[in-house]
Amino acid sequence: MLPILEENYGNPSGSHSMARKALRAIDDARDILAETLGCRAQEIIYTSGGTEADNLAIFGTHNALGGTIICSATEHHAVLEPTETIGGQIAKVNPDGSLDLNHLTDLLNEQTTLVSIGLVNGETGIIQDLETISDLIKELAPNALLHTDAVQGFPWLDIPTATKPADLISIAAHKFGGPKGIGLLVAKEKTKLAPMQLGGGQEQGIRSGTQDVAGIVGMAAAAQQTAHTRQETIKRITPLRNELADGLTRIEGSYETGVSRNPNGETDRSKKIAGSCHVCFDQVESEALLFLLEQENILASAASSCSSGAQDPSHVLAAMGYNRELAGGSLRLSLGYKTSNDDVKTALDIIPRSIMKLRETGS
Repeated sequence: MLPILEENYGNPSGSHSMARKALRAIDDARDILAETLGCRAQEIIYTSGGTEADNLAIFGTHNALGGTIICSATEHHAVLEPTETIGGQIAKVNPDGSLDLNHLTDLLNEQTTLVSIGLVNGETGIIQDLETISDLIKELAPNALLHTDAVQGFPWLDIPTATKPADLISIAAHKFGGPKGIGLLVAKEKTKLAPMQLGGGQEQGIRSGTQDVAGIVGMAAAAQQTAHTRQETIKRITPLRNELADGLTRIEGSYETGVSRNPNGETDRSKKIAGSCHVCFDQVESEALLFLLEQENILASAASSCSSGAQDPSHVLAAMGYNRELAGGSLRLSLGYKTSNDDVKTALDIIPRSIMKLRETGS
């Protein structure tokens, strides 16, 4: 990004040589991103991040096509709130966090124009089966589009394969090592979007506004690096996540979300991404636990980290059937490409002691 910020800081909408260099930079980035996403370069619309991409998918489709929008009850607020704002419908989920296909079946009809289902849940790390969902949509609402918020999934899943059934795909750079405040929406050929921003006609007239050249270049570089190292990272991180989750669930009154038991009695985490460890604890308040952990330099969260600082009980856990008290003791730990064995050992030393302290003091 530095050469863009220091030398090639022209406006890509201009006509002089520096502007043309800037335009070339974002077009080259578009080619790189298209390869990592399994789409065509012209299907990419740059946005300010995942929230704008989600809003553009929901409002843009509704303003262009009308009809009814459906999303699941565990979506990120950037999907859930726009859907509620336009009078859309909310599909239930099962206790394991997967979409309730029976309820979706009841909701789908000829008036449905868009179904928005996140590829990976931001709190629990649970992966949705987009292929099965897409087949159901094609059967019951053949003209409806499928949107997926794939923000959480990019570091951990082969995106071209995982999002193949989707017509609209949201991505945010900061989830895979890129800069904050930049993202994109993939809008495949058959989609029709009404613009939410009018002005200069950038991004095929769908998203007017001067593009963030440095941010776009940084996003493309991070995406390319992530795609090249993804399998290696998953192979290394999966056993670390399992060690962390196994250790935390040995604590009395602990409940790991989105997992099941296989016939051998082992925990099956195959429906979760490798970088997610999400556990709820009885008789613990998340806010107090997070405060203690921060004193030990463990920086965790309870609900979605994109929410405001307030630690309200999770709408995701409520939709999965967790009671308010248990949901209020949730802990979300994220692992990434830099996570080490020592990090996990430190967490397994400090977190159980912190929980014990809170239970003893009744905090």
